[in-house]
Amino acid sequence: MAVFTPIELGDIANWIAHDFEIGQAVSIKGIHGGIENSNFFLDTEKENKKQEYVLTIFERLSAEQLPFYLELMRHLANKGIPVPKPLENKHGEILFSLKAKPAAIVSKLPGLSRLDPKVNHCALVGEMLAKMHLASSDFKQSQENLRSLSWWQKTVPQVLPHLNSAQAQLLTTELSTQETFFSSDDYADLPKGASHCDLFRDNVLFDPQVESDSTKDQLGGFFDFYFAGTDKWLFDLAVTANDWCLAENKQDLDPDRLKALMQAYQRVRPLTEAEQRSWPLMLRAAALRFWISRLWDYYLPRDAQMLTPHDPRHFENILLSRKAL
Repeated sequence: MAVFTPIELGDIANWIAHDFEIGQAVSIKGIHGGIENSNFFLDTEKENKKQEYVLTIFERLSAEQLPFYLELMRHLANKGIPVPKPLENKHGEILFSLKAKPAAIVSKLPGLSRLDPKVNHCALVGEMLAKMHLASSDFKQSQENLRSLSWWQKTVPQVLPHLNSAQAQLLTTELSTQETFFSSDDYADLPKGASHCDLFRDNVLFDPQVESDSTKDQLGGFFDFYFAGTDKWLFDLAVTANDWCLAENKQDLDPDRLKALMQAYQRVRPLTEAEQRSWPLMLRAAALRFWISRLWDYYLPRDAQMLTPHDPRHFENILLSRKAL
């Protein structure tokens, strides 16, 4: 999350009071981190009761694309999956316009991030990811993952001039490998549906039950669905594993974390034979996707308040590690 479009309390106070039934806006604060949208913590007060929300102004996604993400969140929330639920205005709308850009307000989840996850956190995430996939199976809307193969093919030529020869060779050869994989019979047979596609550690919250013992944490919820799309569920799982199950060297997979994630996931939704065969290549696909994205953000950045691009070398190293499996 970042801030590309600054907002002050005076910009929204009348809008909130007039269009919503959540009382008066009493504070708004930009959220640091992330790279796509402008995000703010929004606090309101109604009948002496404080309520907390997240306001997002969308910088890249269009008003035509956004209903998929917002309706997916509403669908999952209604199914009991702990995700932010879009707030309706007095006219029943969940997509608005603010400073001539599309915007939404969602509920704020409880808890905090665990950026150094333990085995129990990986298990909680694996279990809920599988439940989320099954809950999305009857979601009627469909929209492609906008950061999948066609985006890689378009973006790689833009970042290649910034790379040394070894990096360029790794990037182009892996892209070719994934093009072959994506056209294979095994890939075609993989189950698919609405997927988060960006379930990193900073997009999950845990609700501590015992302050001094994180092994007692409960899952607070998944958030930031604005990279979601209709994709292979195995890709969603691979993206999650590549971040949650890292070893101490920050590139290899930690066996205990990975075992916890995968066993918890498969207790809810066992992998098919095609998924099991495709797992090594899908781990590479997930690493490639985020290496390309971080190269793009690093070398072709946009101006934003509070924006710090991620180091692309992190996912370059993860891709090299997954190729060695």
